[in-house]
Amino acid sequence: MKSRWYEPQHLWKPQNYHLWGVFGYGSSQVRVLLASVLKPVDDTRMRGKFAETLRERPNVQVHIAGRAVADARLQGSFAAQEQVRQHPIFEGSRLSLGRLMAQVRYWQLLERLQPALVVVHAPELLPLTLLWRWLGRGRRFIYDIRENYALNVRTQRVYGGLVRRVLAAGLRWVETRAAQNGSAIILAEASYAAELPYLRLLPANRVVVLENKYQPAPDEPLAARAHQLPPPDQPLRLLYSGTISELNGVWDAIAFARQLRSAWPGGVQLTIIGFCQQPGLLRQLQEVVAQNSAWLKLIGGAEMVPHADIVAEIGRSDLGLLPYRPHTSTERCRPTKLFEYLAHGLPILASPNPLWQALIHQYGAGLSVDFVAPLDGPSFAARLRGTIFYPNGIPADASWASEGKKLWLLLDSLV
Repeated sequence: MKSRWYEPQHLWKPQNYHLWGVFGYGSSQVRVLLASVLKPVDDTRMRGKFAETLRERPNVQVHIAGRAVADARLQGSFAAQEQVRQHPIFEGSRLSLGRLMAQVRYWQLLERLQPALVVVHAPELLPLTLLWRWLGRGRRFIYDIRENYALNVRTQRVYGGLVRRVLAAGLRWVETRAAQNGSAIILAEASYAAELPYLRLLPANRVVVLENKYQPAPDEPLAARAHQLPPPDQPLRLLYSGTISELNGVWDAIAFARQLRSAWPGGVQLTIIGFCQQPGLLRQLQEVVAQNSAWLKLIGGAEMVPHADIVAEIGRSDLGLLPYRPHTSTERCRPTKLFEYLAHGLPILASPNPLWQALIHQYGAGLSVDFVAPLDGPSFAARLRGTIFYPNGIPADASWASEGKKLWLLLDSLV
């Protein structure tokens, strides 16, 4: 059943037409602050999607607070511009005192900028945001829920039992306060509408789903046609991109590539590109890569990778892997990389998740693979060679354009 939060018409009321001047083409400058801590200032959702959408109107000045990145990254496609200012408020490891200093820098930024609107992309910034709103009249903020954070804490077992329960309860409490006091709630996944109980008390026009569909960089040419698999006598290039973790299936991707190698005459190459937040896992992975460097490559790992590098790797690949292990925190979510692969016409091999497979089947974009089970290499290689991927071309629905329209309808109705 289609969620009511997908419908843009719920976000727009005719009586709000007179507010167009605020976010329209008037002469006054409107400041909007997009804020996170662990996400970099060139994050694909904050910078690549939200900021690029806001830049469509010349009187909107966008400020982005987040994790510091190397200067070289700021010279890329999403470089800092007059209309978009980037403010690093955190650097270092996740468990460092820098997390506390990020709160101080965030508060200073709120006081200095006095933004017309704040979009909060991280729950740890909600307490200060709520305080900032309480201390001043007419202050508005939107909470962008990118993950079901309380569910992740409860189920992913990163923390001990008591800490896990306290942290999950604290997250749910502050998110509930944010939902009650914020101007709107944005969901990165439609499933959150049913998972988060505090959303059920909100009117429909205060909640909107903006999925992580693909937004190309300003100078990035759109893919003209879908990728074609190489003939069997040439290397088959597999890609694992994004967050590197056991839950996201990095070991299963390696095991799959190793089994398929013997069945593809030209050989198989696997590229793993992304950031690993677990030092122990990263050390193990680096050892495996060193032992299998002839066919296995790691890009990033210890540091975040510019999104442009990931996009370039997508262009060089033949198959994109989504080897996620079944887990309550991911089973109802559609990963960002799924839309990235669809938008580039990259054939996809994905774990048998019904939500993903429905989208993949709709466009003929890939095959379902049980990455945990032993692979019959020759049979699967034959299946690959006999499959026509993207028979109707690259799907337009994978792009951010539709989500950008919903974002403007939301902003125009609120501010």
